[in-house]
Amino acid sequence: MLKQAQKLKQTQTLSPQQIQFIKLLQVPTIELDKRIQEELQENPILEEGKESDEKENEFGNEDSSSEEADSSEDFDDIPDIDPIDEVNLSDYVDRDDVAGYKMYGDGDVADDKDLPIPMHETLGDVLLMQLSFLKLNEVEQHIGEQLIGSIESDGYIRRPLEAIVNDLAFLQNIETDLAHVEKVLGRIQQFDPPGIGARSLQECLEIQLKKKDTNEPIVKIAIKMIVLCFEEFKKKHYTKIQKRLGIDDEQMKDAIDMITHLNPKPGGANTMVASAQFLTPDFIVREVNGRLNISLNGKNAPDLRVSRQYGDMLDAYDKTPKKTKKMREEVRFVKQKLDAAKWFIDAIKQRQDTLLRTMQAIIDYQMPFFLSGDEGQLKPMILKDIAEIIQMDISTVSRVASSKVVETDFGIYPLKYFFSESISTESGEDVSSKQVKSVLRNMIEKEDKRKPLSDDKLEKLLRVKGYNIARRTVAKYREQMNIPVARMRKEL
Repeated sequence: MLKQAQKLKQTQTLSPQQIQFIKLLQVPTIELDKRIQEELQENPILEEGKESDEKENEFGNEDSSSEEADSSEDFDDIPDIDPIDEVNLSDYVDRDDVAGYKMYGDGDVADDKDLPIPMHETLGDVLLMQLSFLKLNEVEQHIGEQLIGSIESDGYIRRPLEAIVNDLAFLQNIETDLAHVEKVLGRIQQFDPPGIGARSLQECLEIQLKKKDTNEPIVKIAIKMIVLCFEEFKKKHYTKIQKRLGIDDEQMKDAIDMITHLNPKPGGANTMVASAQFLTPDFIVREVNGRLNISLNGKNAPDLRVSRQYGDMLDAYDKTPKKTKKMREEVRFVKQKLDAAKWFIDAIKQRQDTLLRTMQAIIDYQMPFFLSGDEGQLKPMILKDIAEIIQMDISTVSRVASSKVVETDFGIYPLKYFFSESISTESGEDVSSKQVKSVLRNMIEKEDKRKPLSDDKLEKLLRVKGYNIARRTVAKYREQMNIPVARMRKEL
């Protein structure tokens, strides 16, 4: 038997303004302008420019600006005109839009990375041009085009040749065999850039070495090293290589030097497509006479205003004695767009205020670093520390720190760079993990590369300096800095 019951439950919901602010806060500067342009196109009531400019130029008469400047944002002082007759609101009415204001940015902003790409030749274009110079029959031409289409951006073919044979049969109705495809691939592997079309790193290095003068003794040794001792070469087991190839230390050193100067990613270095993204700072911090000045990037502070013309329309509508259904529907649309425009402007202003407050708190907390640029001066700092200073939620600070960048006198840094965990020293002082990483990096840079320091030795040296961290922590920090293990750092 079903029973009815009443429950008192308290829930928290976000207002449209809060949703608008949250979405705008996490947008980086490079995306903010695009977001604003989308809003300007969608909402005819929102305009670019300062509010004072609009009031001065509304009637094209500078003498009237003093009177109009005193009018409030609620459009109290309205001239006796009927703007509804001058502008056709139907041009802006979208019947699907009348039900409510559409919110933007429901997806993750980090996924939106459309960039303009200059019109240049791609790697595939360059290879197809070289293919056209070969005297191939029709079948071989199709095989070559299929192989080039299978080359990835780094220059490798990772799709099995057996699968390419099947692709040719099923997709292009071309019957061939593995030997025929390998023959065409061998010719493509002679193209520029050297090493293109390789199926593995070993084959890539071998192709590049065979393009050199193979009569030179060192080239011969280098080829043998890659063909016969590649596993030992990867693991830097130099003693085993010397014993197997019967070479001395000098020959070993010269051969390794030749191999390490080859290009492991022949496609990446020669692709002509410009795809670099420029890092746009959200903040600019400069030292002037011993004081730090902080400013927002100009794109973070756009001049936006609500069009006064539509406020006049609403006022004229109120004064109209006879109101038709069409007029009511059109005015309802204008009111919704007016609210949306005000929400958006408020969200932009709130975004600016939050960004500045957060950045100022970070500067105050890490003042020694911003004055000296010394990484060792960074103090342990977590999101909670800044959230307590600016009296905002940790999630708000996280949104600012995860996607914003600051330009200083010492370089450009992401805000999350300044956040780090604390490490206790023997004296009981808490230091930033950034400082420990800096000390660790300096130790590794100054080590004897013929006998690099193991993680155990690095741990002991750090303890001598007063940093009490475990060996696994040394390994974690080393990996975070993309520094290989001691065996892989060894040099002859």
